Amino acid sequence: MKIFQILFFFSLITSLSCPAQQGSTNQSINPTIKIIPAAERIETYLPLLKGKAVAVFANQTSMAGNTHLVDTLFKLGVNIKKIFAPEHGFRGTADAGEHVNNLVDAKTGVPIVSLYGNRQKPSADDLKDVDVILFDIQDVGVRFYTYISSLEKIMEAAFENHKPMMILDRPNPNGFYVDGPVLDMKFKSFVGMQPVPVVYGMTMGEYAFMIAGEKWLSEEANKVYEYYRHAGNSADTPFHFQVIKCKNYTHYSRYALPVKPSPNLPNMQSVYLYPSICFFEGTAISLGRGTDKPFQQFGYPSFPKNLSSFMPQSTEGAKNPPLLNQVCYGFDLSKINIADEVGNHIQLKWLMKAYQMFSEKENFFLASKYFNTLAGNDILMQQIKDGKTEEEIRKSWQPALSEFKKVRKKYLLYEDFE
Repeated sequence: MKIFQILFFFSLITSLSCPAQQGSTNQSINPTIKIIPAAERIETYLPLLKGKAVAVFANQTSMAGNTHLVDTLFKLGVNIKKIFAPEHGFRGTADAGEHVNNLVDAKTGVPIVSLYGNRQKPSADDLKDVDVILFDIQDVGVRFYTYISSLEKIMEAAFENHKPMMILDRPNPNGFYVDGPVLDMKFKSFVGMQPVPVVYGMTMGEYAFMIAGEKWLSEEANKVYEYYRHAGNSADTPFHFQVIKCKNYTHYSRYALPVKPSPNLPNMQSVYLYPSICFFEGTAISLGRGTDKPFQQFGYPSFPKNLSSFMPQSTEGAKNPPLLNQVCYGFDLSKINIADEVGNHIQLKWLMKAYQMFSEKENFFLASKYFNTLAGNDILMQQIKDGKTEEEIRKSWQPALSEFKKVRKKYLLYEDFE
């Protein structure tokens, strides 16, 4: 048996079994111990890629130290056949929701296949010359951030086409809590594909195990995953699915992203505010797209002029933002103390404040009802219209949140905060 096959089989024993909780509280809260994303643990996974034709799902966050993962693997002689790119593209400059065409990476000459927009899943033809799919994307841990939807589509394509898949795990910057309404599957979309809360408190690797373990994939993909999971102790069974873990990470950790995950999440303030502020996408209110503080401020032209002001303009990553070239008055959250004003909860106070201030309340929520798509139900909108308190709204989330937490526990790879 070739060394590659031996290593694959050895990794299979743990990678297809139900994950066990691991880690150390001391490591997670000790600032002197560096958290190491899986991509930087090259010695762990490089032997599994040598001699194989590899497809890499990656973007600008896929860094191994100071070098992009694709560049690193390319220099190490890994045969990268193609790059699959998510929303915002491979280099991360496209607008939210913008269609990204297929390209060629100028630095390596590797073809780039866009998997966002009309085409969200690799085809059998895309994978016919591929031996292994390598997935490495920095998530922000929020349901409507579309990289977990891309993860599901990639997993389905891998399993349906019997292609081995490896996930290089990364810390979740919002992985220290779970909160928000759990998605009602009647509102399933690419900004919410599974019955999970807005903030789910899992890394990509953990989330992948949950998707597969709860049979949330396509019928064919579920069958293939179950086959390999149960046949995984045979030396004749090929490697199929594996997560390379981060080192020194726990769900107590506060991980600062070294690279902005998308054009409109430029810093950690925006990442921490994102679960609360993104609801404004479904309203008439601007949340600062097209300014230097996206997801860190919100406002509207008719709000009182003694408030903070900003004017959305066409910028890279926000070519046509809401309320373009209109002066908006509202609230600047860029300097608030996150620990005090956000903590470990989604905050509804800003959304509720804006609704109270909005004079034409019938026009506050967009006619498209995109707000319901983001919320994952049609209840939250009605609760706000009915003047429910934040405490009453939070209480309504708890039964579904409690059930989700039971499911989540089964798939954790790292020590939890609870």
